[in-house]
Amino acid sequence: MAENIGYVQKALAAAAVVALTVSCTARAAEEPSVSVDAKSDGGASPVTRPESIQPSVPVSPTPVASPSAPSSPSPTPSAPKPSAPPPGPVLMERGDSGERVRELQARLAQLDWFRERPTGTYGRVTASAVSGFQEKRGLAVTGAVDTVTWERLLGMTKRPTRAELDGRTAETKPKAVLDPRCLNGRALCVDKTSRTLSWVVDGKVRTAMDVRFGGKETPTREGVFWVFRKERDHVSNLYDTPMPLSLFFSGGQAVHYSAEFAAQGYNGASHGCVNVRDRGALAALFDQVRIGDKVVVHW
Repeated sequence: MAENIGYVQKALAAAAVVALTVSCTARAAEEPSVSVDAKSDGGASPVTRPESIQPSVPVSPTPVASPSAPSSPSPTPSAPKPSAPPPGPVLMERGDSGERVRELQARLAQLDWFRERPTGTYGRVTASAVSGFQEKRGLAVTGAVDTVTWERLLGMTKRPTRAELDGRTAETKPKAVLDPRCLNGRALCVDKTSRTLSWVVDGKVRTAMDVRFGGKETPTREGVFWVFRKERDHVSNLYDTPMPLSLFFSGGQAVHYSAEFAAQGYNGASHGCVNVRDRGALAALFDQVRIGDKVVVHW
């Protein structure tokens, strides 16, 4: 009996040992093992073994906003350019002629847009001057004078004097130098330097006007000549072009009105004649000149 009791006690003790061993083993599996840090100089500090760390889900680092370059300020939109007022009815345009055109040219000359002598002929030079005035004032650029352009021009200028209408102001009319051969009797004194024709009677200038001459191939002859023929409505047989108010002085060369000169100014040349662009002035001169009057062409 005693032996049985002792056997039972031994069995219970063995079972207890087995249970304790299993419990410790399970605890060891649940808790990570630690080791003493060899570099510690005091109490041992637990260091987690790398192989005991369970891998975790990688966490993406929080992005740090990098400083952006300062943005340039957006340009302030400019105010839209005001549109030009629509042109009104046309009053004058290329091809027109008369005293109203002469007044237009004189008024443009007051504003330094027209630098030629007023001729009363609306040609390329006048149209260019009108276009410049229109563009400067913010008007519709047409080269023709409409009611809007004319009213603006009238408001900026004064009524032209007779001298301005005739082109006898100091700003627009160069002073002719009289050749000594022009000082006696009646003479048409043609100065190539100042590009003027002066009607001189007994040394006094009665009238003067702008002229142009022939080019290199057909130069205007120089020297002293005499008017030998007058033709009010002559047409050139050689060039088939009108030569109104012709005063012939050397072969086929004559003083005459030129519509081309009136329209284009000095952007061109004659075929040897002395071109005049002021028809009204030449018409008055034509009636005064006589056959036999002297013609002096000089530099």
